Amino acid sequence: MPVFAEMPGQGGTGPVVTVGTDSVPAPERFGWWSEMVGHEIMPVAVRSAHTAVFRGRAEAVVLPHSQVTTFDFSPMTARRSPVHIRRHDPENYYLLLVRDSSVRLEQARGVACLQAGNMALFSTSHPLACEFLDHGRQTRLTLMRLPRPVPPLADGRADRLLAEPLSPLAGSAALLGLYLAQLPQAARTCDQAELARLGAIGVDLAATLVAARLGAQDTLPAETRNAVLLARINAFIDHQLGDPELNPAAIAAHHHVSVRTLHLLFRSEPETVSASIRRRRLERCHADLTDPRLRRRSISAIAARWGIPRPADFSRAFRAAYGVTPRELRQAAPLSLPDANGLR
Repeated sequence: MPVFAEMPGQGGTGPVVTVGTDSVPAPERFGWWSEMVGHEIMPVAVRSAHTAVFRGRAEAVVLPHSQVTTFDFSPMTARRSPVHIRRHDPENYYLLLVRDSSVRLEQARGVACLQAGNMALFSTSHPLACEFLDHGRQTRLTLMRLPRPVPPLADGRADRLLAEPLSPLAGSAALLGLYLAQLPQAARTCDQAELARLGAIGVDLAATLVAARLGAQDTLPAETRNAVLLARINAFIDHQLGDPELNPAAIAAHHHVSVRTLHLLFRSEPETVSASIRRRRLERCHADLTDPRLRRRSISAIAARWGIPRPADFSRAFRAAYGVTPRELRQAAPLSLPDANGLR
């Protein structure tokens, strides 16, 4: 399957590539968009009431075994017929996350009317009808391509879920939504090894979501279950950083595992549980100390906000991490936010 880097109008380097209609002559934009969708997702017939003023943008994170693409485009409809399937079928599953506007998806015997935050699964191997409803604004959505060999997709059982709304609030679905939202920014700053790890986490979360809906959790390998548990734990740590009682014992108890199991899970991580908590707290403090909007907030209050109530402990840990004291960092920080042009 062609990658975005081969399309005209592409921008960006590394694993994150952006393409859009802005660099295409206006009369050619809708045709260009149709061709891009056919190359990158699957051949479809598209129609739009906005062909004369059509705008579209796509940002793709190209991962070792999947791809996550965020789309922003004028309202349109897409139809995939048996003729399209015979012409070319990449045999992929896609997880669709609606970010803005509404989408009506029909495939197999399923019909899903999706609002912002909703997810659904579709396949390139079955006829499909998709209407991106016109609410007077751009449609925004994210597609995650899933490798078919991954359980529970390999045996075709996932076809039972085609065009069926997937709850965005339950367990792995909530984590997956957060993952998809944060992936582009994270991918821009990581090396190839970390990118492969990020890609694997996304596939594990999606596979767990599908398996849970199918009642097929037993088909998931132990590595996938452990990866999803680790993702849940990391999300819990981020959410609870302000609690000074956050520690390995509390984390283990919340997730109904032993402290030993928790430490074993973190063996694959670059740091221990306690070191991870300390680093994240100091990073949040560093961000607050350099934020001009928080200039009036005391250093001790910032530390306490992120779960470090003892000023002496905070100053010592901060200096060890950054080579300066919290006060020195704040004194060197800008007094105001830059304007849109990067000027004071």
